Amino acid sequence: MTSSQAQPPAHPYIPNTVPAVRQAMLDEIGAASVEEFYADIPDAIRLHRPLDLPAPLTSEAELGRHMEELLARNTSTRQALSFLGSGCYQHHVPAVVDEIVNRGEFLTAYAGEPYEDHGRFQALWEYQSMMAELLDVEVVNVPVYDGFQAAGTALRMAGRITGRRRLVVATATDADKLSRIRDYVRPDHDVSVVPVDRETGRADLDAVRELLARGDTAAVYAESPSAAGLVDESLPELAELAHAAGALYVVGCNPLTLGVLAPPSSYGADIACGDIQPLGIHQSFGGGNAGFIATRDEERLVAEFPSRLFGLVPTTVDGEYGFGDVAYERTSFARREEGKEWVGTAAALHGIGAGVYLALMGPQGMREIGETILALTAYARRRLAHIPGVDVPFGEALHFADFTVRYSGARTAAEIRAGLKERGIFGGVPTGEREAVYCVTEVHTKADIDRLATTLEEIVK
Repeated sequence: MTSSQAQPPAHPYIPNTVPAVRQAMLDEIGAASVEEFYADIPDAIRLHRPLDLPAPLTSEAELGRHMEELLARNTSTRQALSFLGSGCYQHHVPAVVDEIVNRGEFLTAYAGEPYEDHGRFQALWEYQSMMAELLDVEVVNVPVYDGFQAAGTALRMAGRITGRRRLVVATATDADKLSRIRDYVRPDHDVSVVPVDRETGRADLDAVRELLARGDTAAVYAESPSAAGLVDESLPELAELAHAAGALYVVGCNPLTLGVLAPPSSYGADIACGDIQPLGIHQSFGGGNAGFIATRDEERLVAEFPSRLFGLVPTTVDGEYGFGDVAYERTSFARREEGKEWVGTAAALHGIGAGVYLALMGPQGMREIGETILALTAYARRRLAHIPGVDVPFGEALHFADFTVRYSGARTAAEIRAGLKERGIFGGVPTGEREAVYCVTEVHTKADIDRLATTLEEIVK
């Protein structure tokens, strides 16, 4: 075999797979092989074998049939009674939201540049404006990929502003989100997680204060509600502790709560962030997420946004204004490899959908849906607390949508979840061997919750 024959083949449609081109790129950046780019991926989650793919399909009809067969294996939350939450929630999506986002001028425009605008910039400006009103701030970004990225980016912003390394997580945070935050902020930051009080679910203020005394904290991060669904009464105190230590206060929040709960800015948050999935975006088998970041209109904060901001900007015609990028020179689109942080294709279409949802709901609608979820959450916690072998911790603390359940019997949370699934119910997300987080929203009825309670009692006996 000649040396040319030993070379990997070049892909007919990807120029960078030409061996000489690929080698030139590796030489330019000082890498020995493409494998070096994947060094951070743990070996335990690598496949180490080719993908299990079917034989090539020779027609569109065959491909369509194959995909339908794969999709048919799924059971969606529309087919089963679901009490899953933990970051991706089942809410009613008004038909007009789908009607608007599926219009050609929005659906087909690439999220980086629309080529022909057809109102997309204005639609996103309207979304930003309504989110700013909801959050009681002046600046909100065009959505990034998801709430996980929004949290990581917000914390990196705080790190650039303060010049410090430590990030302190003070409230219960979803394990998947925490994993993504750690990945996103390294190697610039170390993440210190302060366990919450097991009896109350609240932040351990003394432990947070002890960490802050070291003087190296860039930001204190808290969530409202927490991963356990609890609205922590110590959120304002965390702001005071952070600011006294020269750190910023970053709060992740569910925007659907803000019709009934105070926005993070009102209790001292410098940066608010979260996921807009609850605002009129379908679950889509775990997808359908987009992240927001929000701050005051303060130069030191706005300058650190790596994502796009839309506003009123002058056109080439003197005295004429249109909708477009504000401070574009901040972004990696303008600065390329010199950007403070890379942000690529945004989840802009979800932002338009959330904007339509907010316009439909209005202040009164947001208040009504918030009150409904609070009431249903309280009823579900009381109902399940009466089941022998089931404990609903944290007393009368206010919860929104998510709430924790602990099992004292012989069955584990995973076994109980499997038993519920056999009976057509998607149960809570296990957060420990005998602990799970359940979720209710406005789509649930009292009868749904009663069915869960009756079935759960049957399983845990």
